[in-house]
Amino acid sequence: MFTRGASMPQPTTSTGARPRRAAREHLPPLLVLPALIVALLMVAPLGYLVLRAAAAGPELLPLLWRDRTLLLIRNSLLLAATVTAACVAIALPLAWLTARTDLPGRRLWTVATSLPLVIPSYVGGFAVIATLGPRGALQSLLEATLGIQRLPEIYGFFGAWLTLTLLSYPYLLLALRSALLGLDPALEEAARSLGLGPWGTFFRVTVPLLRPALLAGSLLVALYVLSDFGAVSLLRYDVFTRAIYNQYRGAFDRSLAAGLALVLVAITAVLLALDARARGRARYYRSTAGVTRPPARVRLGRWTPLALAYCAAIVTVTLVLPIGVIASWLVRGLRAGEPLRLVWSAALNSVGLSLLAGLVAILAALPIAILTVRHPSRLSHAIERLTYLGYGLPGIVVALALVFFGARHVPWLYQTLGMLVVAYLIRFLPQAVGTLRASLLQVSPRVEEAARSLGHSPPRVWLRVTMPLTYPGLFSAGALTFLTVMKELPATLLLRPTGFDTLATQVWSATAEAFWARGAAPALLLILLSALPMAVTAWRDSRFEP
Repeated sequence: MFTRGASMPQPTTSTGARPRRAAREHLPPLLVLPALIVALLMVAPLGYLVLRAAAAGPELLPLLWRDRTLLLIRNSLLLAATVTAACVAIALPLAWLTARTDLPGRRLWTVATSLPLVIPSYVGGFAVIATLGPRGALQSLLEATLGIQRLPEIYGFFGAWLTLTLLSYPYLLLALRSALLGLDPALEEAARSLGLGPWGTFFRVTVPLLRPALLAGSLLVALYVLSDFGAVSLLRYDVFTRAIYNQYRGAFDRSLAAGLALVLVAITAVLLALDARARGRARYYRSTAGVTRPPARVRLGRWTPLALAYCAAIVTVTLVLPIGVIASWLVRGLRAGEPLRLVWSAALNSVGLSLLAGLVAILAALPIAILTVRHPSRLSHAIERLTYLGYGLPGIVVALALVFFGARHVPWLYQTLGMLVVAYLIRFLPQAVGTLRASLLQVSPRVEEAARSLGHSPPRVWLRVTMPLTYPGLFSAGALTFLTVMKELPATLLLRPTGFDTLATQVWSATAEAFWARGAAPALLLILLSALPMAVTAWRDSRFEP
């Protein structure tokens, strides 16, 4: 059966606290060394912030300790908490429907419900304004039919919450679906045999087993919200990212901006501590002998139309609506004589750079995830926590830290693709770490111990045994990184080599000057190209489905 809160007995020692401590003290150097290098890299932007803040001296504290800073803290935490809760409510039913039921066209729904990740937040924000704003498409429709001349303002908290919820719930969806595909149904079947109904089994058995994926996905959503700039800027909601950006752009002295960023780092550290406490020491793999088999599909029966309507409503609001707005820009531009601009060189740059960043992220995340799951210790958990620091920082802060470091210390690396990939790694490594960790937690160590008892070395055990069992997590980690890098803007703008354009920079250069029609074609191409890894992920996941 499955165990929670109990450690696995070691095969060569007796059970008890002493063998467990001994196992934790002997950390493999081949894992510790690369993990430490990655962790130190994650701390680099924090060092830049400390240096900048220290330059202001004792005058910085009174500037930070004021009502506006408290307002920024309240707004940022409120937005992160409400968006995360809404994403859980959306993603959990979607993950269950596409992974565990006979939903018609579930592979298509898997791809479609994941695609909002590819839409940049500033594009999503404009789509919300263009649709629900005081003079948007909905108001025009209501005015023509009901005579309503003006809708309530969409700007502020509600608009930012709606936009970020619609664009960030796939973080949870991918993690939850990967976890559901890896769950052994034995415990669920045991609960049903003891008299629990379907709903009781789901909430009392399945949901607790999904806790690693829920925590990992929720943390990614919360940190994404805290670091977003595009949506909150367009919808005029004051949070730390907007205040930091305005301070960087509007003031010669950047010390206050560094101080505000340090406050944001402190908030991120608190979230990481809460996440570590919530995880506990639970185990989520099968601890007894036996072969894990895939779960049987739940037949929806008369609930099929309702399930299809739910999936269709989510896809319509999160994907069809933004694409429809972008398509309307394109049509208007073509009617006005705007040439169709498909920048193929920028598309090749975007795809190549995103593939490279995804591969580097997986390679960097593997030793950290393996250390945390298979060799838990204070050091391994500290390394994992450090990887989340960069994700909680605005992209402009990470980029400026690397600009400062590159211009002063490694000019030969400044404005190269190598430094750009480093920036992506600092920003988006937690996406790979969280997904891989949740996947590894479901692989029983007994399988690896059995392979080692047959004389296989640890690397061979990983390649022949563990890695095939974690394929869903590996592909989800790579897909998440690919999608996020495709739409990343601040780091790309500041660190790209001269003349190196991506689809994101092409869209931004047009939309920043309100040339929406000019940016429509690159935006549509960005969405189309980013859909490819989701299709590959769905195809790979089908190999693990019954």
